[in-house]
Amino acid sequence: MASAAEQLAANFSFKAFSKAENLKKRLWFTLFALLVYRFGTFLPLPGIDAEVMHQLANQNASGILGIFDKFTGGALGRMTIFALGVMPYISASIIVQLMTAVSPQLEAIKKEGESGRKKLNQYTRFLTVALAVVQSWGILTGLVNMPHSPVINPGTLFMIAGVVSLTGGTLFLMWLGEQITARGVGNGVSLIIFAGIVANLPMAIDRTMELGRTGSLSPVMIALILTMLVAAILFIVYMERAQRRVMIQYPKRQVGMKVYGGESSHLPMKLNISGVIPPIFAGSLLGVPVTIATLGNAGGDPDSFLGTLLLYMGAGKPLHMALYIFLIVFFAFFYTAVVFNPTETAENLKKNGAIVPGHRPGRNTADHLDYIITRLTVVGAAYLALICVLPEYMIAKYSIPFYLGGTSLLIVVSVGVDTITQIQTHLLAHQYEGLIRKQKDRKGKER
Repeated sequence: MASAAEQLAANFSFKAFSKAENLKKRLWFTLFALLVYRFGTFLPLPGIDAEVMHQLANQNASGILGIFDKFTGGALGRMTIFALGVMPYISASIIVQLMTAVSPQLEAIKKEGESGRKKLNQYTRFLTVALAVVQSWGILTGLVNMPHSPVINPGTLFMIAGVVSLTGGTLFLMWLGEQITARGVGNGVSLIIFAGIVANLPMAIDRTMELGRTGSLSPVMIALILTMLVAAILFIVYMERAQRRVMIQYPKRQVGMKVYGGESSHLPMKLNISGVIPPIFAGSLLGVPVTIATLGNAGGDPDSFLGTLLLYMGAGKPLHMALYIFLIVFFAFFYTAVVFNPTETAENLKKNGAIVPGHRPGRNTADHLDYIITRLTVVGAAYLALICVLPEYMIAKYSIPFYLGGTSLLIVVSVGVDTITQIQTHLLAHQYEGLIRKQKDRKGKER
């Protein structure tokens, strides 16, 4: 049976959209905030030679620099004030979530409700500042110590100004993302990453078309690339929306002469609970040794240790692929165990008087939910590994200029689906408000 949002999408009309004034204001605010973000990705960091930095970014496109450059919309490759993007904030959020799962003190704060959530958000902001300072200092130190450094006048003043600028840029993006979430449409931080990835799409399409004009790519190959892209998007949408619905039964109870309860509901369990976290973590960990080897092996000696490491750990190499798949599967199970606790879910169902048919409340229900989530995670991890590794393999094997890699494609499609769903929810709420207003007016006239 279609949900209310899906029914609304089927009956969507621009007339209903034009009357949703609050939704239009939210959309305009979101668009304006993303334009501000894109403007900031072109504000250069003082003391950086743009041409040398561009060459450095091209040389390290396969390392961690290239991975994060996609997420920042090219800001890292241009070394602008938004070079760190929102990655320190995302890392801080993940660390706080992981610590909440293992620390009884933080878990107790989480259970305090709204006040606890505010405390955890404050801890996340403080940790974001610390990570941004450390990362900006590390990046600037690496740039200063390079053989062909893009830094014009290295020194203490440059380091202080650079750290303050990069940290301030990250904090501004963190604040901007929170404003989009509160006053716009969709998740602000996710939309900022989404905008950074999509911003480079026109350039990638132009490069692909240029390869077609010069004869490097045949029209058949270009059509094959477009077909693969469409198929991958459809597959991701299907898998991200897939869920297992566990039947829940509420027992009947009698209060006086009336009988309450007895309804049936379901507990939705997504196929891919971990989202895009496993590919991001796996790509980041694999990118670190490749970047270190690339920067350290400036002479290009293939017989050195770093040269050998590049030979086997480069993008598209068998060892790289195997480690990538292993890390994706590992983080898929690890993060799923962090965000979904079968025992806690079973206890909450027991407190509310709900039961899973065929399983006793408590331990038996927890074991049943754990069995289901394990099977779902196996399929979800296989899906993530396939969608992330296949584009990398095609790029390495056939030199296909497939700009949207697995992680980037997952982020773009997932954020797009989530944003559309929220727009549908706002439209649905607007229609309900209109119906309630009409009913009140009708009752007022009858009186």
